[in-house]
Amino acid sequence: MKKNKIITVLCTLMLFIPWSLIVLRSNDWALKSPTAEIMIGCYSAFMVFGGIFTIANYIKNHNQNVLMKICLIINGMYGIVGAVALLLMLI
Repeated sequence: MKKNKIITVLCTLMLFIPWSLIVLRSNDWALKSPTAEIMIGCYSAFMVFGGIFTIANYIKNHNQNVLMKICLIINGMYGIVGAVALLLMLI
């Protein structure tokens, strides 16, 4: 029971971390070439990890409360967008 609450909190925190990219990209150093690609790559990889982590815990641990369902939808979309961003960076 306590494990499911901790996982729900982690998945909820994963909803807000990708939005910190907007704050970081307001700096001049974050817009230069090597830094920009590294940041976007790291954030995309985190979004994919968050999506996989949420889906796996939703299915495996039967953690199916209302907040977890919201996290599943949003982190799933983040995961898809992150995978697309990584694929576009590779092409």
